Amino acid sequence: MNPVWTTPHRSAPVDAVVALPGSKSLTARALILAAIADGPSRLVRPLRARDTDLMAGGLRALGVRIEAIGSPAHPDWLVTPGELRGPAEVDAGLAGTVLRFLPPVAALATGPVRLDGDARLRDRPNAGLLAALRDLGVEVDDGGRGRAPFTVHGTGRVRGGTVAVDASESSQIVSGLLLAAARFDEGIDLSLTGGVPSMPHVEMTVTTLHEHGVEVAATDGGWRVSPGPIAALDRVVEPDLSSAAPFLAAALATGGRVTVRDWPDVTTQPGAQLDRLLAEMGADVARTAKGLQVTGAGTVHPLVADLGEVGELTPVLAALCALADGPSRLTGIGHLRGHETDRLQALDEVLTAVGARVEQLPDGLVIEPGPHRAARLDSYADHRMVHAAAVLGLAIDGVEVTGADAVTKTLPDFVDRWAGLVGDPVGAGS
Repeated sequence: MNPVWTTPHRSAPVDAVVALPGSKSLTARALILAAIADGPSRLVRPLRARDTDLMAGGLRALGVRIEAIGSPAHPDWLVTPGELRGPAEVDAGLAGTVLRFLPPVAALATGPVRLDGDARLRDRPNAGLLAALRDLGVEVDDGGRGRAPFTVHGTGRVRGGTVAVDASESSQIVSGLLLAAARFDEGIDLSLTGGVPSMPHVEMTVTTLHEHGVEVAATDGGWRVSPGPIAALDRVVEPDLSSAAPFLAAALATGGRVTVRDWPDVTTQPGAQLDRLLAEMGADVARTAKGLQVTGAGTVHPLVADLGEVGELTPVLAALCALADGPSRLTGIGHLRGHETDRLQALDEVLTAVGARVEQLPDGLVIEPGPHRAARLDSYADHRMVHAAAVLGLAIDGVEVTGADAVTKTLPDFVDRWAGLVGDPVGAGS
């Protein structure tokens, strides 16, 4: 991909059917549980992208065997647990899942495990997880930063027990602890000291644990996981519904029609709320034999919504808000300041560059559309910001993105897929 991607402009309605790779969130959880299960597991159609490859690499560093099997073009993963051990070095890149799911597993290893990653990873908050591990009897050396880099000094076991957790900055802190807790001597009785953003991701974790035979129950203030084995389980990974956001948004941005194949009837993915949110913005949404079909009406309505449970959808929805016929107000997303970039600041800069007027709130954004103008946008090394820029470019001629290779984090061939969506066989100027 060239350093600058000229996003395709589309004056006519799109009409496309899209198939997406596996869910990043489900792939990450499946890898963790397969790595500490009581036998080998096969993951069918897992997401193969930077974040999930880094997760697999981190688990391999700890002694887990992960093999690609089946079709060379779209391989499955065969995961065989092994004796967890250090010393080991884990590269988390910019992946919050690796940053927060791997340390509780590393605590079960014998020997030191050091975790670091991209420069921006060192800005991502993680104090709540590291404090909880210490309270559970794990030695962690982070130099008092509460962030990467840090070293987990595993002894082969974790005491577990009762712990109060501050997960106000990321639900991944809760999920990371719950995923490994059945292997702790006393399991875990986790209570919260504050709110949790993206609660559907915690519900996804609990559901996945149940599927592996783990005894986990909600309590008045949190969750209790009983100690015991984690059953090996072959799993077919659902399509990534969050990655569906820009493709479905294209229907609204162009007044066209887009269908995402194999949309699950029942799912724990937060992206499932796209049907409701896009309908509020004026789309006609229907389930068909092929999947979820979204049809735009030629006008995008403004959105007033609390997106606290679906923060990952915010960049694409905010892009649509900049194309709407009135002002929008998106709240409940203050935690996005600690993601791959400060997404609220990044969205302010990007949407302002293409003509919108943006007001930052303590927990969100007010977006008022204005006259459109061409602009060169920064990706901020954030895959979701590239998705947002692609949606803007459909309606605004002359949108360019620097650093569009950030999409390798979750959807490496996004630019080619986008070219196919708009009927551009030469790759949309990439």
